[in-house]
Amino acid sequence: MHEQILAIDDDERNLRLIRAYLADTGYDLITAADGEEGWGTLERHLFKVDLILLDRMMPKMDGIAFLQRLKEHPSAKDIPVIMQTAAAESGQIREGIDAGAYYYLTKPYEEEVLISIIKAALEFGKESHKLMMELGKNKSLRHMARQLTLSFATVEEAEQASILLADLFPFPPKVVTGLAELLVNAVEHGNLGITYDEKTDLNLQGEWMNEVQRRQKLPENQNKRVQVEFARTDDAITIAITDQGPGFNWREYLQISVERATDNHGRGIAMANLLSFDEMTYEGDGNRVVCKVLL
Repeated sequence: MHEQILAIDDDERNLRLIRAYLADTGYDLITAADGEEGWGTLERHLFKVDLILLDRMMPKMDGIAFLQRLKEHPSAKDIPVIMQTAAAESGQIREGIDAGAYYYLTKPYEEEVLISIIKAALEFGKESHKLMMELGKNKSLRHMARQLTLSFATVEEAEQASILLADLFPFPPKVVTGLAELLVNAVEHGNLGITYDEKTDLNLQGEWMNEVQRRQKLPENQNKRVQVEFARTDDAITIAITDQGPGFNWREYLQISVERATDNHGRGIAMANLLSFDEMTYEGDGNRVVCKVLL
């Protein structure tokens, strides 16, 4: 079954352009002319669309009002949203970020940019769903675990570790995506040294995982590992994640940046900070992060 994308835009020319750009991608495209029509379309499809491409400025119900309604609906709140906006309107991007839209397109955009960010948003949605489906297998350990140390090397092991660790928290769905983002970051950016710009290009080319696997086999990386320390007290649960990389300028990634909102990645640290943990602190040069959930 092809992935379904709902495009909501009051500009018929833009809908035609989107349809042309996606003609050979295999996606099933559904369109609506404004927020009200889009909501009705979503209801008729029983909220089973994989992605919403949403215009910011529309009559009847604008993009922000639609997004707020979406986030309040239990069957729709986890559908990834890409919001379209004018290039210079950073205030509107900030408003959308605050409402829960983490992917952006600034008009006009090129075909490869549209397809790249759609792939990124769909992949995030699929990975989040997969993680949620795996939760609960280790819940019997929740009240027994007081201290735990994990050590791993690969992206696949990072995802497995995030599921195990999330089950040790009182509300696993809140923390599992944030944990996965931080643990995968420790592998790809920390130990394997993939830079921000390199990942942007790799995502555009569809070569990110191939590059991860290539670097994993390099002699200088074969013994690198990520270490995770879990500790539970009566007041809090703390997770400390340490990689063997040189560190990075973590300060600019703690919040979702307006300047990077249209990039095809780069939201993981901010989303972990904003949505998953009560406290998140980087130490040293940035190759160690300590996350805390208060009990």
